[in-house]
Amino acid sequence: MGGAKNCPETPRQKMIGMMYLVLTAMLALNVSTDILSGFTMVDNSLHSSIAASASQNERLYLEFQAALDKNPAKTQEWYDKAQEVKAQADSLYAYIQNFKDELTIMTDGRGRFTTLKKQGEDPTLNIQNNSNFDVTGTYALVQGHGQELKGNVSAYKEFLTSLIQERDSAIAKSIRATLATEQGYNAHDRQWVDWEIAVFDGMPIGASMAVLSKMQNDVRTTEGRLVQYLMEQTDAGDVRVNKLSAYVIPNSTNVIRGGKYSAQIILAAQDTTQRPQFFVDGVQIGQHGLYEVNATTLGQKRYSGYITLEQNDEMIQLPFSGEYTVSEPAMTISNTDLTIMYRGYENKFSVSVPGISDDKVSVTVTNATVKRQGGLWIIQPNETAKTSTITVFAEIEGKKQAMGSKEYRVRKLPDPKAFLTVKEKPYGTGKISLSNLVNKTGELTVSYGEDGILNLPFKVTGFTLFAKGRYMDAKGSKFTNEQLQVLEKAKPNDFVSIEDIKVTGPTGKPVNVDPLTFRIN
Repeated sequence: MGGAKNCPETPRQKMIGMMYLVLTAMLALNVSTDILSGFTMVDNSLHSSIAASASQNERLYLEFQAALDKNPAKTQEWYDKAQEVKAQADSLYAYIQNFKDELTIMTDGRGRFTTLKKQGEDPTLNIQNNSNFDVTGTYALVQGHGQELKGNVSAYKEFLTSLIQERDSAIAKSIRATLATEQGYNAHDRQWVDWEIAVFDGMPIGASMAVLSKMQNDVRTTEGRLVQYLMEQTDAGDVRVNKLSAYVIPNSTNVIRGGKYSAQIILAAQDTTQRPQFFVDGVQIGQHGLYEVNATTLGQKRYSGYITLEQNDEMIQLPFSGEYTVSEPAMTISNTDLTIMYRGYENKFSVSVPGISDDKVSVTVTNATVKRQGGLWIIQPNETAKTSTITVFAEIEGKKQAMGSKEYRVRKLPDPKAFLTVKEKPYGTGKISLSNLVNKTGELTVSYGEDGILNLPFKVTGFTLFAKGRYMDAKGSKFTNEQLQVLEKAKPNDFVSIEDIKVTGPTGKPVNVDPLTFRIN
């Protein structure tokens, strides 16, 4: 957008240039507000899940305390280990919360953070600039807190699995999978990278908050799993007989519509000689207490039931209840080059679905052809297309499900501009020195300029020079010797024009460009 060195911009031109740069940045970093709202919805539902897990864990600790009071000789060792689990879980949970607080302060400022705290609100759930892409990378990667978080999660994972006996390796494997900190796949760079880079690189703050809330939920879930496991190790028969409780252990409390909610209903202090019966909403389910239901509608779902068990020649009922949240599928579609699609151009799209591996994601496109190339989707609209809709699908539990769609406007490529480039410096219409004009390194180039949003290969195949009252043709992009000889005779304030510039675009078709007119300094 800048003028030549000897043709300075006016204040108004500078203002227009700055507005264009800002618009370009907004277009290049365009993130749908619907997607950011989806992350906010997921974050809110995760907070509900965290609260439910914390409440269930508290009940487990009360159960453990009651068991200790009943039989300290058999329970004390396992009770002490459960308290260590609680301390480690609380410490990691608080660290992640501080991580979220610092990100919020960096995004919206400490003043707003403090004000919301005083008002009794959670600032991390009320971020104003939730599309900010810079804060997460700065705090997590540049300042090194992401690597520190990885170390803390790994230490917590190793501590939990160290309490599990070898015969129960399946439990340890499940915990390692939940708290995995191995390398992750970076779809943007198409390579395996360190965990912290895969989690935080290029993430908007709204998405990062949902990821960190998910980590907090994992901390509480694995804490409850370990405490339940330690209770089972006490082998205190009198505790199981004297106080029985029913618990619901879901695989996940967040379900994508079309997926399946799965929960294990267990009798915490079970007598192994008994075969309890399980009932949900008045209907008996399998003897192992596995409750499954298809998630077809959105929102929070609640259910309740009871377990029947014979004790001391009496049939007793132990009630239970549970809840889960069904959310809309989430997807992200980002055009790496443009915010609209252009005809005659290979529009490059990066498409992903959170929680779904890249090989399980597919797309369909209307009014265009589409192919996969590496980690990108290459889309070429039809010559007559005015709009094109991208629909994203994901394979979930063996079924192909539509995750959402987005419509794009289709336009023809804009006409580029011609420049006389001398020693890599482009000159557009305006003033030029005679030494630059007759420089043998100079040649005609065609592009969208240094501020353009596209960088396409245009080729100059010929042009006509008008100078000193003569028209002279040239093939290719450089001046002929005859043209240079005439140009050398030019005097200050003489006008020179380059007309009838012949250009081919990336598809091999002719492209129109305006002529260049120079006045000699």
